[in-house]
Amino acid sequence: MKFIASDFDGTLLNEKGMISERNIKAINKARSKGIQFAAATGRSYDAAIKPLKHAGINCPIIALNGATIYDENHHLIDSIPMDRETCKKILAVSQDAHLYIEFFTSDGIYSSSREQFAEVLEDIMKSANPDVTREEVETQVNQRFQNEKIQFIDDYRKLINHNDIQIFKMLCSSLNPDNLEMVYEQLKNESDIAITSSGHMNLEFNHPNAQKGMALERLAKQMNISMEDVMALGDNLNDKSMLERAGRGVAMENAAEEILSLCNYKTKTNEEDGVAYAIEEMLEEMKQGNEPAPEKF
Repeated sequence: MKFIASDFDGTLLNEKGMISERNIKAINKARSKGIQFAAATGRSYDAAIKPLKHAGINCPIIALNGATIYDENHHLIDSIPMDRETCKKILAVSQDAHLYIEFFTSDGIYSSSREQFAEVLEDIMKSANPDVTREEVETQVNQRFQNEKIQFIDDYRKLINHNDIQIFKMLCSSLNPDNLEMVYEQLKNESDIAITSSGHMNLEFNHPNAQKGMALERLAKQMNISMEDVMALGDNLNDKSMLERAGRGVAMENAAEEILSLCNYKTKTNEEDGVAYAIEEMLEEMKQGNEPAPEKF
């Protein structure tokens, strides 16, 4: 292997949103042996760079599911925006289903209101932990606004029609799975939309060429690295394209069932330093000169 690409949430990051010491040590060990490393996330660049900086890891970042790629010097080197008419189509269907909507753009994130975001986040947090307090929710809301540039708009059509702003991703959330399914069914056959998900309560929309796997392939090509020499790690459906393309696709133990079924290689959960475990196993195989064998748990 010559290149490692890791998803963020549910993979490289623990439940506190941090990169563990063991993961940091394993990444640095691989890099010391000449192996490249990149982050591949559905997050914006601004939200991705902070935990990497905290961990002392400077690397390329594939953000917004592959819609943008930044090099290790923090320069935007590739971007694939969505078509405006496509955005209007997604917006209409999602609003009819009463989904919460965010636009990820070249001018930051746009939402309908801070209050609606807080309500959605509170519902999501309480679904996982019914005892969560309003103060804890507010802390998470404040953290989100510190991490990313978020603006509010009363009519998303104004944003879509703003020619100076590029739209890279639309994220739609709901606690009602039937509403999400309804939107998915209406849009799944549209050739100008790539639909993925980073959790059971959301849908993510990108340009068809803005997927993690395609972005990873473009980045690897710039480094003169074959995809056969790439190890990718992930846990959810927005990781599927890169796990399929990588020579060594590794599913986290906490991954969605479709991802677990897809990958020949498995590792431990994100709370058990699964990224480090996978890297250590891969390095040991390289040291011994053995042909890689799928990990079984």
